Amino acid sequence: MEKRYYGVGKLVNTHGLRGEVRIIPTTDFPDQRFRKGNELLLFHPTLTEPLKLKIATRRPHKGFEILSFHGYSNINDIEKYKGGELKIPEESLMELEEDEFYIHQLIGCEVVTDQGEELGKIVDVMQPGANDVWVVKGKRGEILLPYIDDCIKEVDVKGKRVVCHLMEGLL
Repeated sequence: MEKRYYGVGKLVNTHGLRGEVRIIPTTDFPDQRFRKGNELLLFHPTLTEPLKLKIATRRPHKGFEILSFHGYSNINDIEKYKGGELKIPEESLMELEEDEFYIHQLIGCEVVTDQGEELGKIVDVMQPGANDVWVVKGKRGEILLPYIDDCIKEVDVKGKRVVCHLMEGLL
């Protein structure tokens, strides 16, 4: 079976001359993922294999994470990796609470209403702000379901099934 990796951040730019980089985090756990000493894998189009990086320093800065890595102490060492994505292997995923799940676990879940109508499958999860919005594609086209208690009634990621209540105005 092919090994799976999950994104935790995007390397968008360098920061200063000493090898620091500016990361846009794509994880809900930046304090754990970007802790000094942690290892991340860098995926970049110029690399044939992921590059293993060990975090030397970390500091949050204006919505970004400023990181440096062991062995990369100069802007010239790291600049070529701009646009790369930092990932972790599947075995490094954190255990979640009972009613929590990762986005990749939701993709492909069958969505049915509390009345038994099949709506389709979750194809994407948008994160616009206050709550996530699940994008469902099926017979009725694209439906946007807000992840709120009034709408999402049951989530079974192991069984790949979600039960929802279609609130007025959703269709």
